[in-house]
Amino acid sequence: MTGHGTDLRIKIELAWPALHRSARQLWNAPGLPARYVEYLLAMHAVVRASVPLMDTALARCRATPADPVAGPLERYLAPHMAEERGHDDWLCEDIAATGHDPGEALRRVPPAAAAAMVGAQYYWIAHWHPVALLGYIAVLEGWPPHPGLASRLAALTGYPVCAFGTLSRHADADPGHGEEVFRLLDRLPLTVAQEKAVGVSALHTVSAAARLLSEIAGGTPAGRGERATS
Repeated sequence: MTGHGTDLRIKIELAWPALHRSARQLWNAPGLPARYVEYLLAMHAVVRASVPLMDTALARCRATPADPVAGPLERYLAPHMAEERGHDDWLCEDIAATGHDPGEALRRVPPAAAAAMVGAQYYWIAHWHPVALLGYIAVLEGWPPHPGLASRLAALTGYPVCAFGTLSRHADADPGHGEEVFRLLDRLPLTVAQEKAVGVSALHTVSAAARLLSEIAGGTPAGRGERATS
């Protein structure tokens, strides 16, 4: 008999080819140097929401101490939130290393696909159950970048290796983080509805991430070149 984590892994793997195609398109289409900067800007829009998302889920867990899922989820989120803090700063360092202004990451309106990917998690946390966030985390951390991707991209773009620090760090750390979330899912006493919610969250994340990468690969700037006015 498989556990919740194993079942989720199978669901994600079945959906993964769409995201893999978008990633291949992103890294292989012409104009990679400019496109890599757009990728960094888009990822900043996603990554800077990681800690606030977990903080929101943590607050929901603490508000329902009698929930048998809330306690173990809280014990996972608190240290994991600390581990994820500052990853948006890594992306700013990468942007600066390409010779571009990292302040652009906050001036641009976040891409709609990034808002859809992250925003759905806020909805499920606030209006259903915070355990749905584990589907999102499983996708983002369960399939880390290939260890050789950063050096390959450095050779193709002409940017220094230090411009790929975020990819390198996640290639090192995410295998362990991914296994941690799948093991947690195997231990949680999820209801049928909760397990379904985690799966829906994961598949939505795959779909939105594929859309985001496809838009960047197709030449759509992160935020479509718009600037925030406030």
